Amino acid sequence: MKIRDLFFLLGVMLLFSPFVFLERAGAFYMAANLHYPMVMAFLKFAILAPIGEVIGLRIKTGYYNQPGFGILPRAVVWGLIGLTIQAAFMIFSSGTPVFLGLLGMPDAPGALMSSGFSPEKLIVAFSISVFMNLFYAPVMMTFHKITDTHIEQNGGSLRALLQKLPMGEIMQAINWKVQWSFVFKKTIPFFWIPAHTITFLLPPEHRVLFAALLGIMLGIFLAVAAVLGRRPVAKG
Repeated sequence: MKIRDLFFLLGVMLLFSPFVFLERAGAFYMAANLHYPMVMAFLKFAILAPIGEVIGLRIKTGYYNQPGFGILPRAVVWGLIGLTIQAAFMIFSSGTPVFLGLLGMPDAPGALMSSGFSPEKLIVAFSISVFMNLFYAPVMMTFHKITDTHIEQNGGSLRALLQKLPMGEIMQAINWKVQWSFVFKKTIPFFWIPAHTITFLLPPEHRVLFAALLGIMLGIFLAVAAVLGRRPVAKG
């Protein structure tokens, strides 16, 4: 571990410490989360998820930042993605228990809202995670890859957010073997589904924050995928 890694770790700890050790800061967070959930979703992802991008860059290049990387536009994009994640949480956590009720689990909505742990709550949380990660996550991950590429192609400038997004061209350039064999096929069943099962076992006010923290892992996974994309990948 180099000195820059120690400074980075210290900075992350300082970011979280007020909400852990200061009661007033914690109360402010809870109140803001209750009254302005979409605003807080934007801020959580805009602040926390780029940490994963920075760590991913460190894995790829040995540096936490470099010309053309574009931390600020990436943060804005992550904030917007955070709004869709908040929406996905609301949609899937509401719709999945209703669907489970049609399959013979009429207490599914109540099980999810219960304060304690139960096998029924675990089943509901796992089911929500499965549906969300099968239907929503691949689209979100691919869009994230496209926007990252677009930002890099525009030199990491905030102007990238105002430039036309060449979806077709970037999609053609994506290494779909890696996207499928690693990002989709491995990270979704072995990490994201278990991780988001834990997410939906948490109280509702903590789910989006936990998801934003998991966004750090997404940045790391995509960095690994970028490294794998430079190597031959077996069919699968």
